[in-house]
Amino acid sequence: MSISPAEAMSFGPFLVGVVAVGCIAWVSTQWLRMRHGYPIENSWGKPMLPVGGGETLERVKLLSQENAQLRAELGSVKDRLSVLERIATDRKLDLDAQIENLRDLPSAKIN
Repeated sequence: MSISPAEAMSFGPFLVGVVAVGCIAWVSTQWLRMRHGYPIENSWGKPMLPVGGGETLERVKLLSQENAQLRAELGSVKDRLSVLERIATDRKLDLDAQIENLRDLPSAKIN
């Protein structure tokens, strides 16, 4: 069972289409990876890391410090929110008694 040259030539556009679709799929996959922050992979599947030098490391350090500050601030905001929630949900009489107890405490002198 052999293929005639005319039949072989009819497979040409099909093969070109398959190769074109494969190339378009690869380019779109790489574009989506870059857009969403995933590392680009080389032909062996290993991530290709960008070479940014010291500038990239400085940026990472600054972002890490900012992240730590924001986490600390978020912790204090959560504490304040829990106090406000407790005040809002306590009964009025109980809240009045707590406020009066705080007024009766001796105030600390500030030097």
